[in-house]
Amino acid sequence: MTKEKVLIRVENLVKHFPITEGIVFQKQVGAVKAVDGLSFDIREKETLGLVGESGCGKSTTGRTILQMHRPTSGKVYYRDTELTALSNKELRGLRTDIQFIFQDPYASLNPRKTVNNIIAEPLKIHNIGTPEERQDRVRELLSLVGLNPAFVNRYPHEFSGGQRQRIGIARALALNPEFIVCDEPISALDVSVQAQVVNLLKKLQRELGLTYLFIAHDLSMVRHISDRIAVMYLGKLVELAGRDELHNNTLHPYTQALLSAAPTPNPAAERKRERVVLQGGVPSPVNPPSGCHFHTRCPIAEDICKVDEPVWREIENEHWVACHLR
Repeated sequence: MTKEKVLIRVENLVKHFPITEGIVFQKQVGAVKAVDGLSFDIREKETLGLVGESGCGKSTTGRTILQMHRPTSGKVYYRDTELTALSNKELRGLRTDIQFIFQDPYASLNPRKTVNNIIAEPLKIHNIGTPEERQDRVRELLSLVGLNPAFVNRYPHEFSGGQRQRIGIARALALNPEFIVCDEPISALDVSVQAQVVNLLKKLQRELGLTYLFIAHDLSMVRHISDRIAVMYLGKLVELAGRDELHNNTLHPYTQALLSAAPTPNPAAERKRERVVLQGGVPSPVNPPSGCHFHTRCPIAEDICKVDEPVWREIENEHWVACHLR
């Protein structure tokens, strides 16, 4: 893709959740290092995919970028505005431009509210339009996401999982945002519905000029929707490249293992494919390994990997990696 203007810039982002003990006088005894120093950017009208195993910090990254979690350190810029320096009141004014699509369509919709109230809520909070104009906007949004506008007075329990996620997407679009964090928006859906939701997101991006951070663990689906893909392991980025470059010229051993685990639709290619099987489980983010966090499972690790943390650097044009051996 052509090089677009940067919309979101993340600089050395850190989010640690404190672990405390004691009932009356609480004392911090440790921290969960969910996000541990990320630097990357997201360009206008592109989709950046963020992949990794469960518990690696993907969702926390998305929430911290939008300041739903305040970072421990680091900076996040939306265009020229430093989000990390804004107060909650100042951030509220920017919520029209940056939005979030939640993972679970069953938990993210209030079962006591109608579709009309759910989608119109952002408009009401920001005092946009009259009640009649809001209802017109809700009907317009339902049509945009492929639902019947006549469903406005129904409740969430009357819809399937895929339909509920479309309602969540409509709610995120209500304020005409420019940037949306999609937090595993298809992981709770049936496989037959996942492609429909991804195709809808792509269609909306083309029509509305949206920018996405698309968080997922399904590499095949991420490749389908993303322009570039970032791979995350235990709070850190290990590789970032264009989607085709990442698949055709994989550099980091962890990315190679993820790709080898993803099934291919070609039976002949599947039989010839060599699997990279990682030993052991993911270490605890409370006490991550020294040096390279991946060295305890890496098939090519050397002594330097156990001691020194690899530098996040650009190996080739727009291909970033954090590995001593690449």
